[in-house]
Amino acid sequence: MGGSLGCHRSIPRDPTDFSCGKRKFSAACNFGHILVNQERLNINTATEEELMTLPGVNRAVAQNIVEYRDCIGGFKKVEDLALVSGIGATKLEVIKLEICVSSRTSSSQHSPSSLRKDLDHQSCTGMNINTATPAQLMSIRGITEKIAKNIVAYRAEHGPFRTIEDLVRVNHINSSLLDKIRFQVFVERSRAPSTNTNAGLTCTTKSHPSPTSFSLRSDDLDLPPGGPTQILSVRPNVEPPSGLRDGKPVVRVATWSLQGCSCDKANNPGVKEVVCMTLLENDVKLLAVQDLLEREALDKFCVELNQGTLASVRKWKWPRGLWKCVVSEKPTGRSSKGVSYSGFLWDTTSGIDLKDAAVQESPVVNDNGNHSYPRLYLAHFSVGSYELTAVNVHIQASAASGESNGKNHNTDEAKCPHLPPSFQETLKVEKELVLLGDFGSPAQSSELDILRKEKLCALIPSSQFTNISTRAPQGTRCLDNIWLSRSLKKIYSGHCMVIREGLTNPWIPDNWSWGGVASDHCPVVAEFYADVAPKELTRPGMAVVDRVDMPKHER
Repeated sequence: MGGSLGCHRSIPRDPTDFSCGKRKFSAACNFGHILVNQERLNINTATEEELMTLPGVNRAVAQNIVEYRDCIGGFKKVEDLALVSGIGATKLEVIKLEICVSSRTSSSQHSPSSLRKDLDHQSCTGMNINTATPAQLMSIRGITEKIAKNIVAYRAEHGPFRTIEDLVRVNHINSSLLDKIRFQVFVERSRAPSTNTNAGLTCTTKSHPSPTSFSLRSDDLDLPPGGPTQILSVRPNVEPPSGLRDGKPVVRVATWSLQGCSCDKANNPGVKEVVCMTLLENDVKLLAVQDLLEREALDKFCVELNQGTLASVRKWKWPRGLWKCVVSEKPTGRSSKGVSYSGFLWDTTSGIDLKDAAVQESPVVNDNGNHSYPRLYLAHFSVGSYELTAVNVHIQASAASGESNGKNHNTDEAKCPHLPPSFQETLKVEKELVLLGDFGSPAQSSELDILRKEKLCALIPSSQFTNISTRAPQGTRCLDNIWLSRSLKKIYSGHCMVIREGLTNPWIPDNWSWGGVASDHCPVVAEFYADVAPKELTRPGMAVVDRVDMPKHER
């Protein structure tokens, strides 16, 4: 094996032991800044043949790595490799313990003392622990809310930290945790405090937002320092559908549970890009959203679609439309993080108009005074000349129903809330009815017999999974669905899909790593014929967000 690195070998059986028992490091810690006894392959100097010794890297992938490396002038972090075609977040997790990054001109061998000196003189690309707030400190992987408050309290009592090692004096921070967060933080005492908090991130040229920064300018996102990567994510190379099916205009309606979406999550540039670009790339015009922890969270996506601050949204070469949103006044479900809300997001230039929206109250109350059944969020839309009743459903799945994939678990039915019996009256009254959301059960489960009794039809079979993760990209469960009344089948084009492409982003946390999914639910899309004449906009995509609040219609 030629090249400048001739002693690459596989890692020990115990991936956490890199020093023969003298000291152990967490495998979750990022060692992209250093080399470990030449056990790792330097991806900035390795030849194609050397790269092919890595698990899952064939000739084509090795060539992609070399070409990408030459294009960007060398990798700055190990995580940058995930952006190479053929690698991705999943394969990176497999090989990251066997690779490292150093400059092409530097030596591939360092002593521990020289490593520490190099680290002390690195440019500040992490979070300054002397200026960060508790909320900002919690964005560091490994720092809990309690530890973040302890850091701020110690700083207030003893003054600014002089070195990173001083963190071990803070309650609940030991040497093991310090090793995990060392490369995510730095100490700077000479800089005067600034009133513009930027998540503790600093740069020598201009300030850049963190993943959870409230205000994001597209120029700031081109090269964000201190994040998981120095390069923007790559979206699928697609052209949006023509809006026609068999020569007839169609409108795409979708449902998407955003998994505990707070304002902080919605402001994450990775989450925001995934949600907005998924709608644009798949030509979705009406979206039912579940599991919003804060009512204002849906506004963030609506503003982005209309104003286009992210580079990918701003550079979208087709019309983005003019979007509006409405969110339930009252909670419609519960999640592990508390109550959640439901909402709708739609493009008014597609001939879609909202007439009214209301939460259907459940008349049944349990012993604790709480509603035993989930609240359904019902909205009446006009789509061209058609009238459409959309029911937004969010039912939290029990463990049994989540794994059943269609098998009935009668013994566990009490654990999973069902659709309220009173909803059967709604099914009889409403005509053009579409139910969208997270039903907490596969389509053929007994919990949804009430829908079959009223002749509604599920578009997604129980054998087609609707969840996603980096560990199981093809999914393991079928909980999200779209149900149609018989009257709507006449305008259903017969096309329905579960979107799986483009749901990850380098800026989305994935446990101890990056490149996670925006939600563990996939968007589910259905297509309907509609005699829609799209409105002409003088300045497409530049309108200010218009949020619709209609408490008068709450029932």
